Amino acid sequence: QVQLVESGGGLVHAGGSLRLSCTASGGNFEINDMGWYRQAPGKKRDLVASISRGGATNYEDSVKGRFTISRDTAKNTVTLQMNSLKPEDTAVYYCHADVRLLGMLRARPFWGQGTQVTVSS
Repeated sequence: QVQLVESGGGLVHAGGSLRLSCTASGGNFEINDMGWYRQAPGKKRDLVASISRGGATNYEDSVKGRFTISRDTAKNTVTLQMNSLKPEDTAVYYCHADVRLLGMLRARPFWGQGTQVTVSS
């Protein structure tokens, strides 16, 4: 069974930086898009940034210029570098991957367990 394991969350002061990483493992598979979502208390889960297998990136407007997403396709890893953090970035961050299991025609979404990011003012 494919698993996404995240690391790197924590508590930081406003203006600080954090780096989130996520690695997929378990079985034979190919990953299409990978990305990071976040969910603040009482709010829905929203896309923060995504990256295609070819390296094309997409960012939510509020993080453009502050966050950078990257991936190592060979290692099935996606990383989110977060700089100039603001209190409004506080949320649980979830890794996401569209995974096609070998032998299957279609990819399906997999999620990490979530990692808390707290930015104090």
